[in-house]
Amino acid sequence: MTKLSRRGLLKASAATVTFAATGSFASMVAAQEIDELIVAYNVNLPSWDPTVGASAVNPTIQGLYQSVFDQYILQKPDLKPAPGLLTDWGWNEDYSQVWMDVREGVTWHDGSPFTAEDVAWSLARVADPATGSPIQFVWGTLENHRVEGNRVIADVKQFDPTIFKWMYFLTGYVLPKAYYEKVGPDGFEAAPIGTGPYMVEKYERNAYVRLKANENYWGGAPEFKTVTIKFVTDAAARVAEVESGNSHVTLEIPYEEFDRLKAGKLNGVTAPISDIGMIFFNDIDVMTDPNVRKAAVMAVDKQAIVDRLLSGYGVPIDTLETPEYDAYDPTIKTPYDPEGAKALLAKSGYSTDNPVKFTIQTTRGFKPKDYEMVQAIVGLWRRVGIEATIEVYEIAKHYELRAADQLAPAAFYNWGNSVGDPTTSTGFAMYGPSPHSVWDGQDLIDMINPLWGEKDEAKRIDGWKKVDRYIAENALVLPLLQYEQPIVFASGVKVTPHASGALLPALMTRG
Repeated sequence: MTKLSRRGLLKASAATVTFAATGSFASMVAAQEIDELIVAYNVNLPSWDPTVGASAVNPTIQGLYQSVFDQYILQKPDLKPAPGLLTDWGWNEDYSQVWMDVREGVTWHDGSPFTAEDVAWSLARVADPATGSPIQFVWGTLENHRVEGNRVIADVKQFDPTIFKWMYFLTGYVLPKAYYEKVGPDGFEAAPIGTGPYMVEKYERNAYVRLKANENYWGGAPEFKTVTIKFVTDAAARVAEVESGNSHVTLEIPYEEFDRLKAGKLNGVTAPISDIGMIFFNDIDVMTDPNVRKAAVMAVDKQAIVDRLLSGYGVPIDTLETPEYDAYDPTIKTPYDPEGAKALLAKSGYSTDNPVKFTIQTTRGFKPKDYEMVQAIVGLWRRVGIEATIEVYEIAKHYELRAADQLAPAAFYNWGNSVGDPTTSTGFAMYGPSPHSVWDGQDLIDMINPLWGEKDEAKRIDGWKKVDRYIAENALVLPLLQYEQPIVFASGVKVTPHASGALLPALMTRG
């Protein structure tokens, strides 16, 4: 993407991060040979169970989970599936059963053998509503999980065309049956084990996690033998981390800082990822007025936001599908039209002298320029007769409020859909009964219901395109842009980006 001219670059941040001064944290960027790779990460890790709780559906945390745990199916950096703990999989002829062949010769971090029983137990566990998986409604479509030799078979309770895609998506992780039953949930949180490329050596909540390479990893031992991941939620602090040499790698920093650091002594890479920026509309208060929603969408100049705030790094979108997603329809457009927005608001009695008022919630520093984008949007809204008050919260609070259907009338969020299926973008974001949606309109629910179990793939994708058009025409959500993820790293490191947005130490090698 052509980078547009900017007025100037931000001054180097003077922010610093106080961190436990143990000897192993003394690695510096200047060193040619990095003994311990240090990553400044942009989010905390609330839980070590990748299958339950709000953190299990946080796309940004998946890079941490995938370092320790394996998913059923491996997803390559270009998002294509590949054999993982499962070497082959499929449905029987009448789609009444699924079958999965399990990889042999794999061991858990404690040295015990990984078996087909672990796969069957893991699938049955998240299918049980009592477990608390936020994706139980997907896993619950399978039942009667059983092992036949090295094959796991399950009956299809309700056909879901995306079931195998979930096996390399959120909550699609295999946990150790014997170990988990022995130590229980609390014991697992205290000492988690997986089959992944790294093992947890030490974990300090809200501070860091130190990982040791799994030398027996079935996919090959990672190159960096020790990796410390610091939880640095402030973007300016992450810039300071890599600039000072206290960390070797970081991500999700302001793009002007990315350009500045890359022009200096650090390296950088950025490319479109599967995440999108969006604003949820909750069907409460003034958002029940279609004129208000439509005006709120029409008043936002998405291209200007990408150009001026994101330095040209980003792709404006008009639906919850990016060009790489299966149901992307380039004919669906929501053009920038501030005069049209004013006319719609006037129909409902609003104007710049008598603005409609509501709250918009956002994170600050979780994604590059998230707060600044919302500030710009609020400014654009003000010009047409919308007065929005900004409320800042941590990403964990967003998940809490969204699950309880208590978001403000508008709420900024980044939505991850690394499998590119419309059910996992439009579907879960907009389907009222979904725990990830705050739009409860019955008309939309009725449109989506038949698509969950549609076996004709062409008909299924066409149905989702029709849903996307209906959403756009009625302004039920405000899609903003597809992200490009900035990653900065020292000369002693080579980073392979993953199109899901997951930052994976196992894909990092020496520069």
